[in-house]
Amino acid sequence: MQLTLDIPEQFALEQSLPEIGNTLKLYAAIALFQAGKLSAGAATELAGISRYDFMANCKKQGIPTVNYSPEDLNAELAGLLH
Repeated sequence: MQLTLDIPEQFALEQSLPEIGNTLKLYAAIALFQAGKLSAGAATELAGISRYDFMANCKKQGIPTVNYSPEDLNAELAGLLH
C-alpha cells in the first residue's frame, strides 16, 4: 500500500524525502506498538529497521518493550532459579 502526505517544507527539518518517510514509518510503528496494535516484530517490519534498532528507539521514547505482569515475572524468575 502506498500513502501520500503533503508536508510543508518548513517541517522537513533538513531531511531528504526518504529520510522523512523513514522517520514517519518509525514513529507510526512505535505508536502502533505502544497502543498494542502491532507486536514488536510487526512494528520492526513496518519501520524497516532491525529489532535491536527498534527496541533502542522505543527506549529513547521511554516506551517499555517488555510488558510482564508481576505474576508472570515472578514465575519466569522462579523458573530460572530452579
